[in-house]
Amino acid sequence: MAHIIVIGNEKGGSGKSTTSMHVAVALARMGHRVGALDLDLRQRSLGRYIENRRAHVARKGLDLPMPEYLPLPEADPDALPEGANPLDLRFSAAMSELEPRSDFIVIDCPGAHTRLSQLAHALADTLITPMNDSFVDFDLLARIDPEIGPETVKVLGPSIYAEMVWAARQARAREGLKPIDWVVLRNRMGTQAMHNKRKVGAALEELSRRIGFRVAPGFSERVIFRELFPRGLTLLDLRDLGEASFSLSNIAARQELRDLLATLELPGVRVQV
Repeated sequence: MAHIIVIGNEKGGSGKSTTSMHVAVALARMGHRVGALDLDLRQRSLGRYIENRRAHVARKGLDLPMPEYLPLPEADPDALPEGANPLDLRFSAAMSELEPRSDFIVIDCPGAHTRLSQLAHALADTLITPMNDSFVDFDLLARIDPEIGPETVKVLGPSIYAEMVWAARQARAREGLKPIDWVVLRNRMGTQAMHNKRKVGAALEELSRRIGFRVAPGFSERVIFRELFPRGLTLLDLRDLGEASFSLSNIAARQELRDLLATLELPGVRVQV
């Protein structure tokens, strides 16, 4: 069976689609069969990213590894069983089509609490939650005391999103499936505000022990990610294309990606870091 990697976060702008694309392409470059779904039916950032890649490859005559992206098929309203949810059927049909020919399926979830997001989280073998490295985005995971002192942060309890993950874990346990490996990525970690960075890190470590996730460094804030999207490229493609191979920033960014893949500890994946 395919190993299902879900990238989930109920806040926009955290780097979900960038993370999804880089993980999917990195696995494809290693020779794995990779399927991809985009459950954000409005924005379709991952879907557009992969479509940009297809167009760029065709236009330039390139040979680049490509995840198999499958839009959710439409459901015929007249053919729906009574009481059936059309989103459930669309998602199930896409998964049934991708799974037999995939080693991994990467699912990019919308930045909102939706039915499709709930379904994906319940299927996740690995859940990656990117978050901007600040207390502005910390409430994605937990409620914190609004009277934050200068040196301490008091965590009051899990967020609605964390409770959704907990519900998904319970559902998997009832089905006898292995637990979700939940990894929280600290994205856009700047070089400034070191004191605040340490406070965020300490709060995440405390919360990780309470609700059961692993903390990992993600991607720093870099202009290169905005430049890659229109051509559907990833950091690992640049060396093959002879672009900016010796840029220290790009070298550091590629190392961040390798570190992420090593941290995920995906089955059958060996990463040279």
